[in-house]
Amino acid sequence: MNEREDLAMKNQRTFSLEFKRQVVEELLSGESRQAQLCRRHNISSSVLYHWKKQYSRGKFNNEPTEEAALKDRIEKLERLVGRLTLENEFLKRGLQNSLSQYQRNGKSSSGGSTSSVLSSGGAG
Repeated sequence: MNEREDLAMKNQRTFSLEFKRQVVEELLSGESRQAQLCRRHNISSSVLYHWKKQYSRGKFNNEPTEEAALKDRIEKLERLVGRLTLENEFLKRGLQNSLSQYQRNGKSSSGGSTSSVLSSGGAG
């Protein structure tokens, strides 16, 4: 590490969860404005924004807000949908490859019923 990195590491402060929670609750209560809190505690507005987001998700030993809990649920479900979509596409390609290989080997006697299943999107 060079001298500049050492200096930056020494200047980085850490705040307790309790302190962060108190600052965010003061902001949310309307007791103080964001600019006032930032000046008083010598923190940037982006740090306060990040703390507020963490607070809403229950990261400071507090109950998450209902909105944040719903957002988390939506994010998890969206990831699940994405993963299942990829799996579905992978399995469709595998089935298509297996059928085309089966048909190339001259063993297809089904009369096209397997290709109709593929084009209709499944068997059920």
